[in-house]
Amino acid sequence: MNNLFTELENQNKQIPLAEVLRPKTLEDFLGQSNVISANSPLLNLMKTQRLFSLIFWGTPGCGKTTLARLIAAKTNAAFIEISAVTSGVKDIKDAVENAKMNLRSGIKTILFIDEIHRYSKTQQDALLPHLENGTLFLIGSTTENPSFQVVPALLSRVQVIRLNSIDDESMERIIKRGFAYLAKQYMPMDCESGVIDFIINLARGDARYALNVVENAYFASDLKDNRRNLTVAIIESICQKRNTRYSQQEHYDCASAFQKSLRGSDPDAAVYYLAKMIAAGEDPRFIARRLITCAAEDVGNADPNALNVALNAYKAVEILGLPEGRIPLAQAVIYVARAKKSNETIMAIDAALADIDSGKDFPPPMHLRDAHYKDAAKYGFGIGYVYTHNSPDVKQQFLPDELVNRKYTFD
Repeated sequence: MNNLFTELENQNKQIPLAEVLRPKTLEDFLGQSNVISANSPLLNLMKTQRLFSLIFWGTPGCGKTTLARLIAAKTNAAFIEISAVTSGVKDIKDAVENAKMNLRSGIKTILFIDEIHRYSKTQQDALLPHLENGTLFLIGSTTENPSFQVVPALLSRVQVIRLNSIDDESMERIIKRGFAYLAKQYMPMDCESGVIDFIINLARGDARYALNVVENAYFASDLKDNRRNLTVAIIESICQKRNTRYSQQEHYDCASAFQKSLRGSDPDAAVYYLAKMIAAGEDPRFIARRLITCAAEDVGNADPNALNVALNAYKAVEILGLPEGRIPLAQAVIYVARAKKSNETIMAIDAALADIDSGKDFPPPMHLRDAHYKDAAKYGFGIGYVYTHNSPDVKQQFLPDELVNRKYTFD
């Protein structure tokens, strides 16, 4: 009965075009020439039937799951696929038992875990002994930097392979393949000039998204003389605004690029990264804090007003919120980027902290010590100090005796 129900379910499924056209061979796999190419290490390993555990790290729709399945097929390995969103330790144990049964028949097993970064430390630790003793091999996929999300013990047992977003040339071939399949399965079609470029721009390297647009646009297009007629206007009408791609890694990358653009006096780049962070939903107070840091660290006393501008931008953002807050933020970003630069402030304080940390932790000279209590003079505290406002020309030693002539600030 269950088989009957399963068969009926499969018959009535509307399988997405992206799944229908998922590559079945390495020759059909597009967009990762840096990983899969003639004599590439991964391809050579597959040819020798050698398996190893790895994690694919890349943006959505770049082919992580597809490549994992192709590796299993190429190496004649059993393939168990689970999602970290819906699975747990029990599913790992079940996979281990299946892998042991496969080994009795001389078959190796690949356990593929989608979104592996969502597993807890306990769930990740549950994999360790089985990878260690060779019961199974792991292929994980993640959109987040494994260095942040995967426990060190697991990272030491896998190779991390970075997959790129699908390049425009490969994306064009994927889109054309999608339209060709639909035209053959249903009816011919005509595409307005610019349709493919428009979808490429929308997809931003995500092949799954591109094929979803292809499929929806095809069936939403006009019918005329038993042909589909697809225009850019039709795609615009069915596609909502695409969210900016912004993973945790990109949060750090954009913040870093933002501050380095400010430091490098490039207001155009700084405004671009400001816009990217705003569009991705970044907390504007986080952006303003980065701006304050740069005003103090990279501009410093070369233009002290930069810090005031950055602080006022923070206050303005708190008062206005978004979207209005984007305006004072942009104003401050442009000001700080164009300001003269000096890193004297951070260099000075860090040099002094480094001295103290290295053991140069000395007390102030006797004449500078606090003398505002009864017995201070008895200990020699404050004796010989000259009040600077009364005698501005008198030279005094202010650094500890052991650090006389030590320079922290720029001449």
